[in-house]
Amino acid sequence: MPFAAAMSQHPLATHAVGEVVGEVLDRLGDRPDAAILFVTGPFAGAMEDIAATVRTILQPGALIGASAASVLAGGREVEGDAAVSLFAMRFDEPARAVRFAAEREVDGWRINASAGASIEGATLVLLADPFSFPVEAFVDDLTARTPGLTIVGGLASSATGPNGNRLVVDEHTHPDGAVGLLIPPRVPVTPVVSQGCRPVGDALVVTRATGNLIEEIAGQPALDRLMAQADEATPEDRTRMARGLHLGLVIDERKAEFDRGDFLIRAVLGADHARKAVAVGAQVEVGTTVQFQVRDAASADEDLRDLLADAAGRAALVFTCTGRGRGLFSYPDHDAGVVSQHLDAGPVAGMFCAGEIGPIGDRHFVHAMSASVLLFDDPS
Repeated sequence: MPFAAAMSQHPLATHAVGEVVGEVLDRLGDRPDAAILFVTGPFAGAMEDIAATVRTILQPGALIGASAASVLAGGREVEGDAAVSLFAMRFDEPARAVRFAAEREVDGWRINASAGASIEGATLVLLADPFSFPVEAFVDDLTARTPGLTIVGGLASSATGPNGNRLVVDEHTHPDGAVGLLIPPRVPVTPVVSQGCRPVGDALVVTRATGNLIEEIAGQPALDRLMAQADEATPEDRTRMARGLHLGLVIDERKAEFDRGDFLIRAVLGADHARKAVAVGAQVEVGTTVQFQVRDAASADEDLRDLLADAAGRAALVFTCTGRGRGLFSYPDHDAGVVSQHLDAGPVAGMFCAGEIGPIGDRHFVHAMSASVLLFDDPS
């Protein structure tokens, strides 16, 4: 198998990186085409040395990495403790590590990239610092300019303020910006974005809205429509709705029917009782099909399993939210375990993110409380 993953919880960074590199060498050999490195906060200060060891011993053709609150590999998740996770790939075609930096200007952001040649049809694994890089605007722009590009990744999460995260791109380590791994088009991948929600009520069309304020759904005041759907819901779903309500927005209105993977999930932020309107965490256009959603551990488990059921792969990168893990499921290793089980214990690695990147329909978004999974199959 041209993929390998390893994780070490040794409390010494030098020993931890030695263990993961040694395991990858045993399974894949040296000089893989690409490697991705994840370290938790206790090792963020040693990121430069850890990455140098990976480059020196493993000698990957391209290397990127990020620091995170928690990491995963195989079927295990290490939340908060010191750990190093490493994923490596061999597909006999060059991959490229890319550095992105952003500078704020009067009319927005200017993005400097070292990507070079055309990336149409490729896959970009994107790791970004949330405090210094406008990832949502960047992803929107890159999607519009590069048809066929698949973007999956996440935001570094080891720090709570600027300059605390660490990003690796080949021989360089940065506290800001973003890094990416460009995987050649011939490498078969399948992105799966599990937003962890389950619909309640019917899918209906927005008939009046201003910005992120939905004023009317299917010809009725939005708040009245919401209350009517709550009245029709089961007692269990009413409780879930009261704890935290979300709204799904259909991305591709050309479809005749909509399934869970067709909705972009955004939080319901509140209500304007005077206008009988509902505020959500996204701009909503008139004509958009929407459906209210609930999220809990059972819904998140069901959503991830259902979306993976029809997705093939031999290995995977997993970018899951810092709000998932034990905090959502009340036990460890959920997302890593589900993906690993789906792959029959194939190589899995990844990190817990401050925002997850992945496609819904033909567009890419930054998500929250999601698991964005990139499945790899063997190159033909």
